[in-house]
Order: sequence, then C-alpha cells, then structure tokens
Amino acid sequence: MSKILLLEDDYLLSQTLIGLLREAGFEVAHAQDGEEALSLSYDTIFDLYLFDINVPLLNGIDVLKLLRDNDDKTPAFFISAYKDIQTITKAFEGACDDYIKKPFDFDELVVRIKAHIHKHNPTIVYGAMRYDLLSKRIYIDDKEMDLGIVEKAIFDLLMRNMCQTIDKEMFFDAMEKPSDIALRVHLSKLKQRFALNITNIKGIGYRLEKI
Repeated sequence: MSKILLLEDDYLLSQTLIGLLREAGFEVAHAQDGEEALSLSYDTIFDLYLFDINVPLLNGIDVLKLLRDNDDKTPAFFISAYKDIQTITKAFEGACDDYIKKPFDFDELVVRIKAHIHKHNPTIVYGAMRYDLLSKRIYIDDKEMDLGIVEKAIFDLLMRNMCQTIDKEMFFDAMEKPSDIALRVHLSKLKQRFALNITNIKGIGYRLEKI
C-alpha cells in the first residue's frame, strides 16, 4: 500500500482528502503544519508528498526545499489556492512534481497521484510478490511484509541482481556476523517465505532465477 504524507491545515478539506485517498487504497499520514510534516517525513518513507502551501510555522514550499536539500527525492504535489505565476514558478523551482489549483476535482487528483506513483516507483513482480525498488517494501496481495534488517538487505541484493550470480562476499557485507552457515539460513528462510528460486553456484555464490 502506497503511503502519502498530507500537509493541510484546513480541517474539513483534510478529512475529506484523507477519506478519499484511503478509499482509493492509499495509507495517509496527516500534518497540520510544516514542522509536523518535516517530523513525519523523518520517521517514515513516503511514496508521495501532498502539500498545501499556506500552512502554519513553515509553508509548504519551504518544507519541500528543506527536504530536497537533504536529498529527499520523494515525489511532491502542491495543492493550493494560489494561482499567480510567481508562486507556481517558485513551487516548481523548489522541485515539486505537480501543482494543482484549488478548488480541484477529487477524482482527477487521485488519478494524477496513482499515475505518478506508478511511473516513479519501479517494482519487480515475482509470483504473488511485488517489490518496490525505491521504498524497498515487499507486498503480497497488497499486504506489506516485514523483514529484519539483514534479510531485507539480502532480499534486495537478490531482487536487484536477478539472473546474475552474486558473490558470497556481497552477501557477507550486509551481515553483522557473516558466515556460510548464517547465509544459508537467511536464504532458506527467504526461499520458504517468498517461494524464491535460488540456485547455489558452487564455490562462488547464489543466483535468483526467474519463475
């Protein structure tokens, strides 16, 4: 399930947006001011930011600038009552991806968000499993699956290098206490949980085969 951070101080509009976005299949976190939005962005990886501009403490453009200065490349949409070209120009100079003027059509907003997330979040589909390469989230039937830090790193290596032999040393770099036995245990757990077709390349490493 894709995650959206909504920055909007208008209570009625924010509640309407939250309801519609959740109904459309998104998980939504809500901030009422710029500082709260920054705090939430540090705690969670989001798939898209949906920011109003005229909000308390830090306006939406300044929030996005701070995020971009910290190398946060999360796609960002502005929803704003400002229609002047100066504000719109400033928003795009701050590296937003879309600017939607209020009032807007809710259905159109959802369509734009879905299209942008689909375009910018490359995924790998493997059987019933879907892996988001940017957020490193794993889904089965749209349910997010949890993994420990080490197994997530090993899983990521396998997915990004599918059909290529991965040297054992690359796996060891992702492990706190690397050993052949520990690596085999991690790979066995991943094979069982996600039905991965992993081949042992004797004396070299492992390879994830397509299914």
